[in-house]
Formats: sequence, C-alpha cells, structure tokens
Amino acid sequence: MAEVDDSNKPLFAGLSDVSISEDIPVEGEITVPVGPSSQDDAYSTLDEPVKETILRDLKAVGKKFVHVMYPRKSSALLRDWDLWGPLLLCVTLALMLQGGSADSKEDGGPQFAEVFVIIWFGSVVITLNSKLLGGTISFFQSLCVLGYCILPLTVAMIVCRLVLLGGSGTVSFIVRLVMVVASFSWSTFASTAFLADSQPANRKALVVYPIFLFYFVIGWMILTFSPSS
Repeated sequence: MAEVDDSNKPLFAGLSDVSISEDIPVEGEITVPVGPSSQDDAYSTLDEPVKETILRDLKAVGKKFVHVMYPRKSSALLRDWDLWGPLLLCVTLALMLQGGSADSKEDGGPQFAEVFVIIWFGSVVITLNSKLLGGTISFFQSLCVLGYCILPLTVAMIVCRLVLLGGSGTVSFIVRLVMVVASFSWSTFASTAFLADSQPANRKALVVYPIFLFYFVIGWMILTFSPSS
C-alpha cells in the first residue's frame, strides 16, 4: 500500500518544502559570449555623413591613379577594385574626342558612343581572354585594372587638345605623336605589371597582345583627332 501511495504523489511535490535563504543571491545577467570585436565592426559606413563617404571614395580613386602612374608590385589595385575611376576616365575621354571634324554634321553622338563602346567592349573581351587562358583574377578586377590604366592616354588627350589650340602643323603633330606613344607605352606597361603575374608563365604573351591592341586603338584615335573647323 505504501508503494501505491508514493506513486500517486506529484513528481515535484517535495520542492514546496525547500526554502531559499535570503543570503544566497539569485539575481544576475545572462550574456552571450562573442568573439573579439574588430575596428571594422565598430565602425559602420551607414552612419557616416554623405560628405565623408564621397571624400573617402575620391581618395580611394586618387590612390589608384597614383598606382597607375607609378606601377609597382602592389595588390591594392586588385584588392580594392572599383569601376568609378574607369567610368570617369571613359566619359572624359569620350567627351574630349567628340569635338572632332568627323562628327561636325552629326552633333558628336556617334563618336561618343564609339569611344564608350570600344573601351568597355574591349575591356570585356580582354578580360574573357585572360580568364580562358587560366587567369587567377576576377572579372571585375581585370576591368578595374584595364580601365584605370587609360589614365595616361586621357592625360595625352588633354595635352593634345591644348597643343591643337596653337595650330595643326608639323611641330604640333610631332609633339602629339611623342605624347601619344609615351602614354600608350605607359598604359601597356602599367596594365601588364598588374595582370602579368596572374597568368600562367607560358601564356603571358597571349594576354599581353590583346592589351597592346586595345591601347593602340585608343592611342590611334587620340593621335588622329582633329578639331572641327
């Protein structure tokens, strides 16, 4: 009978007789352990003013311009890639080329589109060629490098426009030729300095040749530019 009575008792019936002393603290905090917070986690770009965001992006673009003008063994241009700089250079070059004599009857539209398409379509073709040959960089990293390396040619275009203000004689052509050849060589050298290491050793020539043609076409457009009469 005793066993039957014990089985009919509630499971936690004895807990009502347990008293907790007032000296035992029962309050506390429940915390979830997390890893050490880094500086990047503490700083969020969503909270910064728009002015600081624009200035930070402009500084990043300026640093990439410096890397192009002074190419060296650095992965900054590949690691922190963006397309703002290439877009700015492409639009600037296309705007300066649209004032030529060839487009005087068509208001410059086709030539602007021509320059824009040649630059971006050429960059995409070179990037795809690099990937098919076993390149190790990403698609947008290659576009970033090819776009930023147009900077010397854009500078050459500005100089050529200034030279043409003084006339289009033989001296002017020689000055423009020297400037375009120098900028073409610098653009090719800078782009291959960043992209060559990402290609297999036995296929580097197959990657450099399309880059050579790409910048040669842009340089030829700059050299043969003549202002509208």
